[in-house]
Amino acid sequence: MLIDISDKAIDPWQWLARAQAQLISSGALKQHRFGASANFIGTMRDFNDDQTIQAMELVHYPSMTKKELENILHEALTKHAILQAAITHRIGKVSPSDTLVVVAVWSAHRNAAFEACREIMEALKHRAPFWKKEHTDKGARWVAKNTQG
Repeated sequence: MLIDISDKAIDPWQWLARAQAQLISSGALKQHRFGASANFIGTMRDFNDDQTIQAMELVHYPSMTKKELENILHEALTKHAILQAAITHRIGKVSPSDTLVVVAVWSAHRNAAFEACREIMEALKHRAPFWKKEHTDKGARWVAKNTQG
């Protein structure tokens, strides 16, 4: 498992390449055993609830967040026939079109990778303790709930 939480911009393609290389070099992922990977890249939208969003701040409690992300990945590794999984999530101030989250899953077969990737992302949206403050042209507001789908 690999978990990164950063206040720096995320280049999803560079992060995915580094994550895979790190998992292979550490022995956590055997290169010849995976035949599929599934990835999800989430970016910040410039709208929510019929308002234009100019920026957003993401805050969290580091130890609580890391523990919950570990739980989410462990559950996916236990439930699905996947070899490894990884998450990176942005915190701090972000702008529309910035990458917020990347979920990656490696498996021998695509179905397990797809299912696990979707399940990890859904669990992350509903359980991970990140709080979002949107900045709109009408002022700032805390996001009360995550969007669905």
